[in-house]
Order: sequence, then structure tokens, then C-alpha cells
Amino acid sequence: MLIRAALAMLLLLAAAAWAQPQQAAFDLVVRAPGPLRELLERNLELRRYRDVSDLDDAEIARLIVLADKDARELLATQGYFAPQVSIARESGPRTRLVVDVQPGERTRVRGVDIAFEGDIATSTDTDALAQRQTIVGGWELPVGRPFAQAPWDQAKAVATRQLLARRYPAGRISYSLADVDAATASAQLGLRLDSGALFRLGPVRVTGVERYDPLLVPRLARLPEGSIYDQEKIVQAQIRLAGSGYFDSAFIFVDPQSDPLAAPVQVTVREAPLQKVVLGLGFSTDGGPRASVEHTHNRLPVIGWRAVTKLQAEQKNPYLQTEWIAIPDASGWRWSVLARGERLDDDRLVTHSQRLRMGRFQNGDRIDRNMYVQYERATVDNPRNVQLTPLDTGTGSAITGNYLWTGRYFDDLRLPTSGYGVGLELGGGLTLGNVRQPFQRTVVRWLGFRPLASGRLQLRAEAGAVLARRNATIPATQLFRTGGDTTVRGYKFLDIGVPLPGGFIGPGRYLTVESLEWQRPILRGGRRTEFEHTLFVDAGAVADQIGDLRAKVGIGTGVRWRSPVGPVEGAIAYGVQARRFRLHFSAGFVF
Repeated sequence: MLIRAALAMLLLLAAAAWAQPQQAAFDLVVRAPGPLRELLERNLELRRYRDVSDLDDAEIARLIVLADKDARELLATQGYFAPQVSIARESGPRTRLVVDVQPGERTRVRGVDIAFEGDIATSTDTDALAQRQTIVGGWELPVGRPFAQAPWDQAKAVATRQLLARRYPAGRISYSLADVDAATASAQLGLRLDSGALFRLGPVRVTGVERYDPLLVPRLARLPEGSIYDQEKIVQAQIRLAGSGYFDSAFIFVDPQSDPLAAPVQVTVREAPLQKVVLGLGFSTDGGPRASVEHTHNRLPVIGWRAVTKLQAEQKNPYLQTEWIAIPDASGWRWSVLARGERLDDDRLVTHSQRLRMGRFQNGDRIDRNMYVQYERATVDNPRNVQLTPLDTGTGSAITGNYLWTGRYFDDLRLPTSGYGVGLELGGGLTLGNVRQPFQRTVVRWLGFRPLASGRLQLRAEAGAVLARRNATIPATQLFRTGGDTTVRGYKFLDIGVPLPGGFIGPGRYLTVESLEWQRPILRGGRRTEFEHTLFVDAGAVADQIGDLRAKVGIGTGVRWRSPVGPVEGAIAYGVQARRFRLHFSAGFVF
């Protein structure tokens, strides 16, 4: 008991002593230009000893000597190699150490010498020459720029990443030197990059596949044996695998220590469930609120195809669709079969349509191709029972052969800021009414972004034509109408078409749509945010004769959020011919 009491007393005395306020040994004052003062105040070793209460004069004198060296080393990291540093000790109620700094002239880069070793130095391949030019031209610490340690390290890191990004995953820095002349406040920089050997991809080795066809991974990855190593293509392959619906995750690794003539491509995947159901809720100003249920079966029995079936309940455009898709072949082509039934209500006409399609498609890194044969049927009703003919409304059926080509040359396929995209649709077929008539359908689309000093311009254009005899009863699904959130803002969904008796709007055989939009970043505190302001002019026309095309114009403004999943935009637009304002909301980027 006595021992316990003694221990308790010792703990109480220790706690009381600890609770007593510590008397600081000295105050620290730094006198230097703003950014340098903050650097020294945060990083000087003297800060660690301010609150040590039992420092004697000899120890403080030793700290002053060490602080002079410490301050000079910190200033050197910012490019000041000949500063005047003085540290004075001032007496008073408490000792005060004053660090006075005159940084002098900041060192600037006098010259840069970037050299290469390995395959990149001797190769005459235009790709290797371009890579060398990219590294030299993109050097981030050029002549005349202030020299500091952090920018020097960053410039070397960027140059190394550019070397490793393509052809040379085993590349490294073999030599680097920053030769600083304090007397002239200048630095001569030297860097030598050793690329090592050119790497070509070897066989794809896959782990993690159990329930799906083993051929699926290499065909989705599209990293052919013998191709030159390209980090961007490997990243895109990972994205394709993870976004294919077959896998929850994918990781691809090429060992830089492996055989450069045939480096194995190790792919590790985690499979997604065989089946899944997705429930969705949404809203758009074109269609109003909607709910959907989608079922996916990733490997149907016997045939091994994927089946995706979706039911969407929406006031304007409910539909039921199922699409069955084969795994890609060695060249990336896939067979598909689609069946779809839908109802389209534009507040005037109600179109019931059915579609059955079979064909093949190929999705590439930049170019998509699609070829298919399609049967479709459209029945158009009007609630007011106005006398309209099938030629007016697009009631009819047809069988067609179609070819679609889309090229995307944007800097970013999710949130583009420059580049362009082109789409072409060619189709031809035969109407299946009492009188069978041939017809041909062509649609051309273009979307481009042009960077400006403040923001960018987005230009959009679309033109379509259906060529046939005047009495051909072509289904409404093959004809054109426009207007709405993603076409001509300021007008209702599909509000631009061919005027019909009773105030109805019917589909037409010719279409033109144009749009010019100025997208400017919204700044906060002088910095760009993820929000943009838009000003736009849209125009569109639909007619049965080219000479009858009369553009309907919408002008407006909006705010766009560059969200992680794509652009989300809200806009208000005035329809010049409609003489009314409309709100529009849209999400995502699709071309």
C-alpha cells in the first residue's frame, strides 16, 4: 500500500510540473522579402529550439552558427546562391534572435544541354525523332527562367515521363547536373536520358478469368503482339476492360526488366457478376421524368453472347429494347441483334414504331463502324382525328441496309476542349407498302472545338437527306424532325418539322442544324472553377423540298458543370420564331 501511495504521489508531482507553463528560450524574428520570409519561418531549424527553456548562452551561440548555414541552404533551393545573412542576438526581457536576409540577385538558367543515349539516340524512326523533339521542346526550365530546386526536379521528372510514355519503359536519367555560378547568378543545366532498348509487346497473359471466354480479354484490350510499347494505349486498354461490363477492374503491367523484343503483357482482371439489374430515375426537359429497369446477362447459355434488355417508362418516349451482342473477333468486329418497340408523343402526333436489326460493329480508339440490315415499321396517330395521309405522318414500313462511320479526334472523349468529330450515315432500302419504292438516306454530322484566349468556341453542324419518289411512304423513323435540349434550343422536343393541317408538325425529308456556342470558364478568386458560362445561337430547318428549308433560330445562355462523369448543363433559350423562352437541361457528352 505504501509503495502504491508513493507512486501515485510521484505521478501527481510529474503532472503538476508538466502543467507549469514552459518559459521559451528566445523569440525568433525573420526579416526578408515576403515569400522568403514565410519559407524561413516555416523551415528554419531554430524554430525547433524556441521553446527549450534550459538553453545556455553557449548553446544559443552554436545554434546561431548552424542557422546561418541552414538559411543559406533554404535560400539556395529558391535560386538565391549569394545572399547576405546576418543573425543578431538582442537582449531584453527575453532573448530575441533576428534573422536578416538580403537575398541578392536570383539565379537564372543560362543554358540547357539535353542529350540522349540508347535506342532513342540512334534510331532514325520518325516516331523516335518526334519523341526527342517532344522532350526537348517541352523542357519546363528553359533559358532565362529563374532557377530553383523544385522546378529543376519537376523538369527532370516531366522529361523522364515523356521518355517512359512510349517505346522505352526502361528509360532512366543517366546524368544530370545544375552548374551554378553564384558570382554571375546563372546556372548551366545538363541532362542525359538513357532510353535503353526499344520495347515491343509480347503475348498477353491473363489472370482472374473464370466464368467468361478467355479470348475476351486480349480482344477487348487490343494490344497486338509485336506492337511498340505505348503507355497511353495500355491505359486505354485498362479503361476498355473496366468499362466493358465484363470486369469490375483491370490492371495491365509490362515489366521493364523483361525481354524488350517481346515483353509479356500481364493482365489481371476481377470479373463482374454474370447478371445484373440496374434501376434508374431521371429527368429531362424534353421527355420529363423517367424511370427505367435494365437487365444484363453477360453470357447467355449455348451462344455465349451478352443480352441487354431495358424498359424505360417516360411520358414522351417509353420503350422496350433488347440487344444481343457477341464477343469481338480478332479484328474487333462484333455481331449484334436488336429488337425495339417504342412510343413517341410530341404533344401533337403519337408514333408507335417497331424495329428489328442485325449486323456487325467495330469500336476503335478513334473510329467506330457499324453495318446492319434493319426492318422497321411506324404507325402514326393524331388524337384530334385530323385527316392526314401516311405521306404526311410517316406511317409505313421498310427494310434497309445501313453503314455508319464515326471518327472522334477530340483531346478528351469525356470532356473535350479541342479537336473535332465527324459522323456519316449511309442507308438505302425499300418501302414495304402496297407500292414498294426504293429510297436512300444520308446524314452527315460535325462537331468542333476551337480554343480561344478566354474559353473556346463549339461549332456543330448536321445535314440529312432522304431521296425517294414523292409517293414513297417512308417510315417516320427514317425521316427528320429536330428541336430540343441537344439540337435547337428554344423549341420543344421535335418541334421543328413540316407544318401539317390542324397545327401538326410532321417529319420531313431534308434536315439542317447549325450551332455556335461560346464557352467561358467562371473564375473565383482569379482561378478557373469547374463551371462555365455559355452563350449560344442554334438554328434548324426541316422540309420535304430543299427550297422550302427555313431556319428556326434559338438564342440563349447557360451554365455548364464539368462534372467527373461529363458535362451537365442548364440553359435558358429564346425561340425567335416560337416567341417564347424555354429551359433546357442536358447531361453527358455523346458524339
